[in-house]
Amino acid sequence: MKEIASSLMALLDASPVNFLATQYVEDQLEANGFVRLDAAAPLPELKPGSQYFITKNHTSVYAFRMGSKVPAEAGFKLICAHSDSPGFRIKPHATIKCEGGVVKLNTEVYGGAILYTWFDRPLSVAGRVILRGNDPLHPVTRRICVKRPLLIIPHLAIHFNRQVNDGNPLSKQKDMLPVLGIINEKLEAGNLLLDTLAEELKVKREDILDFDLSLYDTQPATLVGLNEEFISCGRLDDLAMVHAGLYAMLHSKPTTMTQVLAVFDNEETGSGTKQGAASPVLRNLLERVAGSSEALYRAVEQSFMISADMAHAVHPNYPEKHDPTNHPVMGGGPVIKINANQKYVTDAESAAVFAEVCRKAGVPCQYFVNHSDSAGGSTLGNILTSQLPMRGVDMGNPMWGMHSVRETACIADQEYACKAFAEFFNL
Repeated sequence: MKEIASSLMALLDASPVNFLATQYVEDQLEANGFVRLDAAAPLPELKPGSQYFITKNHTSVYAFRMGSKVPAEAGFKLICAHSDSPGFRIKPHATIKCEGGVVKLNTEVYGGAILYTWFDRPLSVAGRVILRGNDPLHPVTRRICVKRPLLIIPHLAIHFNRQVNDGNPLSKQKDMLPVLGIINEKLEAGNLLLDTLAEELKVKREDILDFDLSLYDTQPATLVGLNEEFISCGRLDDLAMVHAGLYAMLHSKPTTMTQVLAVFDNEETGSGTKQGAASPVLRNLLERVAGSSEALYRAVEQSFMISADMAHAVHPNYPEKHDPTNHPVMGGGPVIKINANQKYVTDAESAAVFAEVCRKAGVPCQYFVNHSDSAGGSTLGNILTSQLPMRGVDMGNPMWGMHSVRETACIADQEYACKAFAEFFNL
């Protein structure tokens, strides 16, 4: 279990934002013999056991290992997860000078973040910076992570809002802007952020064309609990499932079926981007791997997909929020997610398939169904089936505080998911 915990924490600490999460996955794949492909180039000869990956937008990655039979004869086994998490994106022309020389940054909320969990924490920035290159159509992209704490979102003192603990509606534009620092009146506030980026990347400020930057909590992942049974960190949704999928890919052997790990971006905002699950990016790759649309059609009929996105454990303070007979618990194993209105791709057959995979792996599993008075969210599975109509199951590990700046999960469940995913790939 210590190995699983250490590798999960390593991924989380290296992945404050989606750009760096996929960088970590790419590095691990290359270190284990996967060959990077250029999506614009023809595919090489795909021999049994050969393993490759491609990327899209620097925020999604798609790895595959060829089976001993061609996909049209044996199909694909897919594990799908996502790299993004709710938080704050920095807007263009972001610096705002306030009274006393204080400078704050203009930000926009990404996804469904629990806003008040971001107050009074040391924050910094990470993402990508776009630099001037030789070809205007192909500028240079540099990933960046500023390690030192740069920012904080200070809460209003209770003395100015005595009702804060009785309910505190927040304005995303007014209440949630992070403070960058205090400047001398002679300095130009508008260039402080670009100056910092140029210094970090060791480039000229005038060569910075644009950026995609997000805030992140600088406190690293940590184990908590009497027996260190829990992990506390941001982005467990969904990097814990990215970790389990990557573990399975690196700890499995070639089989008759072609194995696929797909890490999409923008699930938290609906997946409707070129690197999201609603795009044809994965379908296009699988068609190229299969060799033709006819071969892909045949492969899809024999394939199975695990859509891996975190699930809700019963909360010790709010048990009434959960279904009376289906309430996953921490340490109870991976959670099969079911919804009568098809928010999840799971049906009885696919649930049975995944439960049997868990049984063969020696792993417990449990079920999540929404309380009938509460509407649930959706995830990757039902979006992916609009492009790839294959059998599949939506599942995830149980957790607390989903979409908080720091979420909580159980290390035992991470070990269970790694074992189940590896068993699935090795079938």
